Amino acid sequence: MTDILFQYLPDADQAVPLPAYETAGAAGADIRANLAPQDRASGLALASMARLLIPTGLACAIPEGFEMQIRARSGLALKHGLTLPNAPATIDSDYRGPLGVILQNLGDAPFTVEHGMRIAQIVIAPVVRARFVATNTLPDTARGAGGYGSTGVT
Repeated sequence: MTDILFQYLPDADQAVPLPAYETAGAAGADIRANLAPQDRASGLALASMARLLIPTGLACAIPEGFEMQIRARSGLALKHGLTLPNAPATIDSDYRGPLGVILQNLGDAPFTVEHGMRIAQIVIAPVVRARFVATNTLPDTARGAGGYGSTGVT
């Protein structure tokens, strides 16, 4: 198990829980909206086809060799058409700024993001760094240069 340190930002509501796994087998921990004081009562309206950066009220420290991925919650996607246009978003281990979640409403109806609601999930994943090397030839494979659709229709 890896510790991820979280810090509440100065205007954040510290009553909003830190990310948490909702079941014993969950790969993702739910992260919540932590709205600015003036938006907490009314929430943030997200019109159909609009996108908005939703604050979490948190900053974090991710250990070197790991990343935090931010992913959509399947229930919000199915029921309301909410998605993350940059999913999965990556938070690098050297970033210490505010965590925000870009939500987009692909649904037909406006959606209100309420203070404290679970808006996304985070997954902590190991990162393998690569060395990028130029070459004049690549090793052969059975597939070769076959692109989109080259391995079959279904």
